[in-house]
Amino acid sequence: MRQKTSILDKVFVVSNYTFFIFMGVITIFPFLNLIAKSMSSEAAVISGQVNLLPVDLQFGTYAYVISDKLFQSAFINSVIVTVAGTLLSLIMTALSAYPLSKPKLRGRKIFILMFVFTMLFSGGLIPTYLLIRELGLVNTLPVLFLPGMISVFNMLVIKSYFENIPEALEESAKIDGASNIRTLFQVVLPLSLPVLATIALFYAVAFWNDFFTAMIYINSPDLKPLQLYLKELLASANNIFLKLDTIDVNMAMNVSPQAIQSASIIVATIPILLVYPFLQKYFVKGVMLGSVKG
Repeated sequence: MRQKTSILDKVFVVSNYTFFIFMGVITIFPFLNLIAKSMSSEAAVISGQVNLLPVDLQFGTYAYVISDKLFQSAFINSVIVTVAGTLLSLIMTALSAYPLSKPKLRGRKIFILMFVFTMLFSGGLIPTYLLIRELGLVNTLPVLFLPGMISVFNMLVIKSYFENIPEALEESAKIDGASNIRTLFQVVLPLSLPVLATIALFYAVAFWNDFFTAMIYINSPDLKPLQLYLKELLASANNIFLKLDTIDVNMAMNVSPQAIQSASIIVATIPILLVYPFLQKYFVKGVMLGSVKG
């Protein structure tokens, strides 16, 4: 019986690996196709010869995309919004989660209910736009991260993690004269690096990939983030060169609109991909410890 169970376990493990490798290969195919198109010649891309490997290898498309002033401005805007938004959101989320993790907080259940209520209901797009306009945030970079600074889901995950930290550690800090704020920043947060790194990754990806907020509130070309720039670039496939602020005629003769689109997507994807290796070791641990109590 034990041997039969062992064989079933091995079959289960092999099946899991096979399935996820298969799904990973399928997922990466479109990305490889984009890379191949971005590195192929204009004739090869237009004629449909490019699949997973570049044809007539060239890197002029990347130089063409990176030299565009609108792309540079959009890239910088996205970096500013992602860094500022992630830091502020992480701080505000932790400050919200810490008191709610304490059972002795008066009205704790009411406050939690108020937060959860916002997950289910909102004021709607038009009232929200009117509020943002009255606050003077339209056509400003802060509008891209201030309205969505706190995610209730992320706050609840951090709250659950804080509840698992032994109360004795905080009590010993308070005996030494530490205030609640000092206890939070010098005792609780250093012990919460896994969940904080995980939530920081969630926020960074959300801010980096967001284009809808900018589409609603941003009209100035100099303030558009990278994802809105890409959306407009992909929507203007036939007039793509008209969307570029810097046009080098000699370079434009050697690239195609599809190659420019592909290179822009790759360049926009790489920065957020580079964040994953640094936070990967915290990712699974942070989610599991922040979601299981006991």
